Amino acid sequence: MKHKRLNRDGWGFQYYPYYQMRIDEECFHGLACLIRLTDGENNYWATPKAGRIQVTGAGMTWLELVPDHTNRVITIKYFPDGTHDAERKRYPASIDGRYQPSIWYVDVTDGIEYDEYGIAVYIDKYLDVIFTPEGDIKVDDRDELDAAYLSGDISKEQYEAALSEGDQILKDLCADIPATYRWCTAIRQIVEDRIASGEPVRMCREVLEKSRREAGTD
Repeated sequence: MKHKRLNRDGWGFQYYPYYQMRIDEECFHGLACLIRLTDGENNYWATPKAGRIQVTGAGMTWLELVPDHTNRVITIKYFPDGTHDAERKRYPASIDGRYQPSIWYVDVTDGIEYDEYGIAVYIDKYLDVIFTPEGDIKVDDRDELDAAYLSGDISKEQYEAALSEGDQILKDLCADIPATYRWCTAIRQIVEDRIASGEPVRMCREVLEKSRREAGTD
């Protein structure tokens, strides 16, 4: 299984502000990470209901949530604040005009670790659940999960746990997408308030290496 850092290095954007914080509030207990995309190309995926959906591009914000007692990483990919793509003709009336999701992408995981810089790293268990505000819902990469089980890369217990987590994600997040939208909005506001109050950027390998190069210490 692959290990993936929650600062999302390797996505084609770099030197962006990344925040990582523990939240214990009534609406959420777990780890929250926020990335503000400051550069990179606009990339799109195609979906049946929403049509062409933006997943990267300068001005977007990604909020990543790791709820306690689950095996999932929820990534909400927001349009630039206060906007959404005018081409999304079926986009629902905004629950919050500031924070408008383009798509949710939920990774099923086999746990969380931390690298030497304190960056959260999740163990990717292949299966993903993807959904949009317009009502697209897709369970993705089941073939990769099946192949991993058949090859012996994961055990029967891990395989069945991934399927169970995928089913639970559909119940928890996709049965009422507007409710999920409101829940994510509440958590994002907590994160934004923490940042406004001085929550520091989490320094990661890429940023520290860039700082050393600029200082001429490499």
